[in-house]
Amino acid sequence: MSNTTFVGLDVHNESITAAILADGCDEPEVLKLPADLMKVRQLFCRLAEKAPVRACYEASGAGFVLQRSLAVGGFHCDVIAPSLIPRKAGDHRKTDRLDAIMLARLYRSGHLTPVHVPTEELEALRRLLRLRRSYHTQVTSAKHRISGTLRNHGHIFTGTKSAWTKKHFLWLGKLRQSLQGHLQTALSIDLEHLEYLESQIRALDAELEQAARAMPYRPKVEALCCLRGVKSLTALTLLCEIDDVTRFASPTGLMAYFGLVPSEHSSGNVERRGPITKAGNTHARRLLVEAAWNNRHRAAAELVLNRRRQGQPPAVVAIALKAQHRLHRKFIRLDQRKHRHVAITAVARELCGFVWAVLMALN
Repeated sequence: MSNTTFVGLDVHNESITAAILADGCDEPEVLKLPADLMKVRQLFCRLAEKAPVRACYEASGAGFVLQRSLAVGGFHCDVIAPSLIPRKAGDHRKTDRLDAIMLARLYRSGHLTPVHVPTEELEALRRLLRLRRSYHTQVTSAKHRISGTLRNHGHIFTGTKSAWTKKHFLWLGKLRQSLQGHLQTALSIDLEHLEYLESQIRALDAELEQAARAMPYRPKVEALCCLRGVKSLTALTLLCEIDDVTRFASPTGLMAYFGLVPSEHSSGNVERRGPITKAGNTHARRLLVEAAWNNRHRAAAELVLNRRRQGQPPAVVAIALKAQHRLHRKFIRLDQRKHRHVAITAVARELCGFVWAVLMALN
């Protein structure tokens, strides 16, 4: 790292503030540039004439555009995890200049943790998966709004035990025709909006299913589907969030990445462990918890699982069988003495370890 120039960048939509720490200098040079990638690359070209350049900026809504632009020019740039940046408790000043200087100094001292930068294709697929989750949330909200509106006006469906079945939709259609005035307008708009959201989800599902069956995702998706509770959409989401599994040296690292490990505040001889950290990606953690619920049933032979496991590598099938029995035993053991949600979270953490094992078996 000798004779290296370190640059801390504070990136905004309108401007980029650069703090330049040359070798042997304690006071950085601060420059304010327009948010023009060409201007930034020109600055790095000038700096590279004197010494190698290493830069960093904080992960934000700016994304990875600047990092990819500098990488194309042959410059090293890291994107830093904001939650892991050391901060002084008594420092209440925050400006673009101070943020850039802090990044440059901490980066030179090695106290910053970079995030993994995905490829553009992988990032686009992540956006599609998260868009589907957003539409799914809107569908749930629309259904609650329709049910609440009708209940407030005395219209309650009693045809079946569960709502939103074929009979329920037929009842809604008849009710829509029988109502009059503003209530009919409100119900019609809500039903049309619900139909639109569900059609969008079907279109997204079709494209995501096509992506799961295409290379390079297909072998890994089919291998993950050998695990109980994991289907193609869940497997594709986990693959997009994990990307390169080899960057996790152990399954514990992947568990911590998804925020499934317990928090801890211990000192001396006193050990205090709290709830899970909930760090990392919320969508992947939610899917793992939902998949874990399938392991509360007895680990018996299942026709669907056996079909998914046909043609898969023997090592993957062995891991899936081990997970099927071990996760169920873990749930039964914990469910007897802890809250069921705590037991399911523990099962999800262990399921995450089996996901790591399956992906490592394919490498």
